[in-house]
Amino acid sequence: MTTVTDSAYEQLDFGLRRGEFGPGSRLPGERELSTRLGVSRVTVRRALSRLEVEGRLERSAQRGWYVTREVVGESPSLLQSFSEMARARGLHATSRVLRHRTRPATFEEAEQLRIAPAAPVVELRRLRGMDGHPVCVDLVVLRYEGLEAIATADMTDTSLYERLATLCGVRLQRSAYSVQADAADAEIAQLLNCAVGAPVLVGSEIAYAANGQPVLLGVNRYRGDAYRFRADLFRPGPG
Repeated sequence: MTTVTDSAYEQLDFGLRRGEFGPGSRLPGERELSTRLGVSRVTVRRALSRLEVEGRLERSAQRGWYVTREVVGESPSLLQSFSEMARARGLHATSRVLRHRTRPATFEEAEQLRIAPAAPVVELRRLRGMDGHPVCVDLVVLRYEGLEAIATADMTDTSLYERLATLCGVRLQRSAYSVQADAADAEIAQLLNCAVGAPVLVGSEIAYAANGQPVLLGVNRYRGDAYRFRADLFRPGPG
């Protein structure tokens, strides 16, 4: 049974997850929130306290409630580009191109992208940052057919998702994504400004267009102290 407090919590939680309140920003006062949510101030305070316990809000005795300055993280069940994640948190995303070329697909890439072996693909490797701090080394392999414009586009400080949409008319709809832990080698440590052997999180994905066609393969290596992956897990009912 959902309580009034649960409902207020869920509405605040949704606002936080979609970036309505950016990291470090001050929330509206409890009176305004109670009016907006249609509940009492006592109920609002309980919902806010619950979010505080989860480490997502901080309370200032004199100035009210603030959003915790979080590390970068995927929102549950929401496919976002790196640039979109940055904007949702009020941060500026940057990208420095490390490699951008067209080459033949490997056998495994061809199988995953459902293209012929040795068919051309676009390989793009970039160093991604937020507000000038290196966060991720991003390697993407895209099918060439239908995405030829990406092969010659300037991908410095821009969103690949947006380039796909504006230059190629392709919008990514879903991604099969997995995460595993690893240690930074000498090259990754230098790029991410961390120690050799420092923990990194490796996210691997296959992203699909609305028609179900695989568009890209991605491997993202994040600083372990700058990225958090979150997911909603559901337990099926009986039968």
